[in-house]
Amino acid sequence: MKFGVKVKYWLILGLCKVVGWLPDWFLYYCLLDLLYFLLYHVARYRVGVVRANLRNSFPEKNPSELRRIERRFYRQLAEVFVDTIDMASISRRKLAERLVFVDAPQVEKKMSGQSWIAALAHYGSWEYINGYGLVSDHQVSGIYHPLHDKAFDAYFRYIRSRFGTVPIAMHNLLRVVVHNKANPRDRRIVMGLIGDQIPPFHEIQYWGWFLNQPTAFYTGMEKLALRFGLPVLFMHVRKVKRARYEAWFEEIYDGKEKVQEGVIVGRYVKRLEAMIRERPELWMWSHRRWKHKMPEDVICH
Repeated sequence: MKFGVKVKYWLILGLCKVVGWLPDWFLYYCLLDLLYFLLYHVARYRVGVVRANLRNSFPEKNPSELRRIERRFYRQLAEVFVDTIDMASISRRKLAERLVFVDAPQVEKKMSGQSWIAALAHYGSWEYINGYGLVSDHQVSGIYHPLHDKAFDAYFRYIRSRFGTVPIAMHNLLRVVVHNKANPRDRRIVMGLIGDQIPPFHEIQYWGWFLNQPTAFYTGMEKLALRFGLPVLFMHVRKVKRARYEAWFEEIYDGKEKVQEGVIVGRYVKRLEAMIRERPELWMWSHRRWKHKMPEDVICH
């Protein structure tokens, strides 16, 4: 890491640790409300993108309903910012309280002795997912795309690894899985894969009908599961109150079933949409999720 990057990283980390030491009432009410005001009313952060995404996804909703979701989304986005800062100094006990994995004992028992994929999304406060390592006998691995900003990339790798999670860059994932498969004495792994990002246009291999429009999805999760016989469990998330969530897993592929191409991705998409429709403000609407348009000669699943 270059000197300038190191300086920037230590400044980011130091500032986040100092802010994270402040009491929760300040972080999740005063600071959160201030960030909401700045993001939504001052900076107007990607308001146009959010409005277009909501309007296209929920054509059945009237303008007042869409605006209500919009405001709630920006409050949730402010909370995610606070969570990301707080992760630099949060304790094990507090993280275990923030996201409760209600069926962890049953999942661990069922998946004992085998690696598996946790199918995740940018929903709720996804950085809390790293707390699964506190309740798992598996080696928890978070799969990520490295950020262009090296200092912020180092910060996110730090907060994701504080409680035993091993961050794995996407380009290294295949090598890690092959090594783990070839060494049965190694600790089995859980691979957390967020599957709702938009792929580069030249990499798109799957288009699915999602939130009332053709949508491109990555297929790496499915290919990995089929090639190595890995079960895939979709993680459902429910928000209880500010900075408090519950999560549970649903198996969408058992690692053995013979399925056609696109089936596992389709199951993921179906459950993701159902979860978003239940609490739409908890999803990341500020992403330019639909910037690619489906070619006319392509079939939408």
